[in-house]
Amino acid sequence: MEYNFREIEKKWQEYWGKNKTYHVDIKQDKPKFYVLDMFPYPSGAGLHVGHPLGYIASDIYARYKRLRGFNVLHPMGYDAYGLPAEQYAIQTGQHPAVTTEQNIQRYREQMDKIGFCYDWDREVRTCEPQYYKWTQWAFVQMFESYYRLPPTTSQGRGEVDTPLCGRATPISELVAHFEKYGSENLDVAQTEELHFSADEWKSWDEKKQQEILMNYRIAYLAETSVNWCEQLGTVLANDEVQDGLSIRGGYPVVQKKMKQWSLRVSAYAQRLLDDLETIDWSESIKETQRNWIGRSEGAEIHIPLAHSSSFVGGMGEVVVFTTRPDTIFGVTFMVLSPESEYVDILTTAEQCTEVQNYLEQIKKRTERERIADRKVTGVFSGSYAVNPVNGKEIPIWVSDYVLAGYGTGAIMAVPAHDSRDYAFAKHFNLPIIPLIEGCDVNKESFDAKDGIMMNSGFLNGLTVKEAIKTAKEYIEENELGKVKVNYRLRDAIFSRQRYWGEPFPIYYKNGMPYAVNKKDLPIELPEVDKFLPTDNGEPPLGRAKDWVYEVK
Repeated sequence: MEYNFREIEKKWQEYWGKNKTYHVDIKQDKPKFYVLDMFPYPSGAGLHVGHPLGYIASDIYARYKRLRGFNVLHPMGYDAYGLPAEQYAIQTGQHPAVTTEQNIQRYREQMDKIGFCYDWDREVRTCEPQYYKWTQWAFVQMFESYYRLPPTTSQGRGEVDTPLCGRATPISELVAHFEKYGSENLDVAQTEELHFSADEWKSWDEKKQQEILMNYRIAYLAETSVNWCEQLGTVLANDEVQDGLSIRGGYPVVQKKMKQWSLRVSAYAQRLLDDLETIDWSESIKETQRNWIGRSEGAEIHIPLAHSSSFVGGMGEVVVFTTRPDTIFGVTFMVLSPESEYVDILTTAEQCTEVQNYLEQIKKRTERERIADRKVTGVFSGSYAVNPVNGKEIPIWVSDYVLAGYGTGAIMAVPAHDSRDYAFAKHFNLPIIPLIEGCDVNKESFDAKDGIMMNSGFLNGLTVKEAIKTAKEYIEENELGKVKVNYRLRDAIFSRQRYWGEPFPIYYKNGMPYAVNKKDLPIELPEVDKFLPTDNGEPPLGRAKDWVYEVK
């Protein structure tokens, strides 16, 4: 007898739906088990083969656990906000909510045909106010918090009003500290190290105080270099850009500095590393995570500028971070990232046109492309620094192989012992000074992790390990900088210039952001006449009429 799967499947799927077979109530007499799938983005094309590939596996596991007596929660939802729906709305004039609802219905029909055991009463849609109320709540929590560094990294915190360290702490406690002690003995995560007294803090007006607090908030507003697509009117992630064009639409994308909301994820870098040891993951995945976090022990060095009095603001030095302070005698040039604030300051009048042409040439390249591409490009800034250990002048260049997000966006180049510095030096005919006895740098750089130092003044004759320790001590004793730990992990940028996404729960007063009261959440999307940026470049939300917040 032929198995009529269409009739049988239809019959039982209707039964499961009518009788809510997979609805889950809280049952204290059963052990609980949670099976969570990655929520799909509901596009017009419907499910692709990758969706059921994962969903079927988790569905089998959920059924297995249910049959073993567990109270299984197995929900489904939709990552329903996004640029594609907004672009379709721009093209057709339909509201993104309409097309998103249509796409969700198509996904639901397809998943029902497969017969997944989801509890649809717990469906999640990220575009619904009852959902994003809680993402807005989380944002307010982060905006109203700062991060106290744990005791192991503290250099002496003085008197504080809370014993909680190594975690987010209410910003009100930081304000209380400022009112008593200013910035003295404060060991916290911050954008830049500030120094002020309690009297100075009290003398500042509200706007100035809010500007200072932005330096410490976990969710903070800052000017950041981003992938900007003019035609799409939005910032794009690296994986949304290829060869200087947007994946969606093929529009030009350039590097642009814009004010963006960011999360101070970097403050948690050491905790993330430490807590890797507490979770049951494979060693290979843990190692991948360690590399992603990228802990580097080294030194922050202040490199003095030659003829600094001629520079804007009388700036007399460039700060660099290096994991190898022992190689400082081999520094023959410096390199700035194109986004570095030093570029405008250090570019001389004679080199201005050449530098601007170079910046224009490389602004379409994403950081991912810059890391992967080994092509050598760069331009001389016209300025020189002074090697602090031997007094020799060294030229300062600009090149896109240096990234703004790691360290200070400026490096001291040691071409004999770094492959990218070596390629740059060869290309522009810059000096290469070997620092390890017996190494040959005629054809390539030498990875100097072992050996005896030479051409290195007071470090000569030491092993590399000994030289690193001695160089750190020398730098601190001679006030050339300080020993420091850096992380590759960067603060997460999550600002949004598009319309189809949850609004930030923020209002502005005197140009400064303030958090909406939690009682007033959610702040819902306003209606707009178009889903395009305004004529003066504001995001589509700038088109909203009478969209104001009444402070109570």
